Parts: sequence; structure tokens; C-alpha cells
Amino acid sequence: MITKQDKNATRKKRHGRVRAKISGTAARPRLNVYRSNKHIYAQLIDDVNSVTIVSASTMDKDFESESKGDTTAAAKIGEMIAKKAVEKDVEAVVFDRGGYLYHGRVKALAEAARENGLKF
Repeated sequence: MITKQDKNATRKKRHGRVRAKISGTAARPRLNVYRSNKHIYAQLIDDVNSVTIVSASTMDKDFESESKGDTTAAAKIGEMIAKKAVEKDVEAVVFDRGGYLYHGRVKALAEAARENGLKF
């Protein structure tokens, strides 16, 4: 039987392989996605300076929705992160799906971010 710990360990391995190839800069930060069973988180990270530029999650106080763990919540987070990024004059990003499949909540977040002004 495959446990939740085993699944997360394999996800971390996949994420490590992805992170070996991509990196964020000040001009083109990395859009990192993390999802748990209840929430979803997104950050724009400048890896050169080790700084988080902007972040958004379903845990934020300005996030308003009944559900926090579905694709509609993920789409709202994608919209929020894109609007915050445009306010900080960031338009181009490198997408880091965090070892997750590009499907469901991760895909909804990415497409909403693209629709609201981020290019990747």
C-alpha cells in the first residue's frame, strides 16, 4: 500500500529534478505552487537574492470564498497572485508546478494567472 508520506516523498523527488533546471531571477521570478488537501499557496520567488516578491494563499485574510480546496479557489489565487505581481511590475515568470501534475487545481491556478497578466 502506498501511503501519503510515500506520495509526498516522490513528489519532492520530482520537484527536486525540476528545481535543478529552473531558477527565478529579479526580472523573471519563479511562480511556485504548493497545494495541500485543504489549501493552495502561490509565491513569486527571486532565487538569486533568495527573496519572496509576492505571495497569495487561501489562508490570506483578504481571500473570500466558502471553499478553499477546490479549483475555483485555486483560480482565485491565480488571479490574486497575478494582480499583486503586476502591481510590483512583474509580468514574465517561470512556472514551477512543485512536482504536481499539471492538472486540476495547479492548472486552474496557472490559467487564471495567465488570464490576469502573467506571461509564462
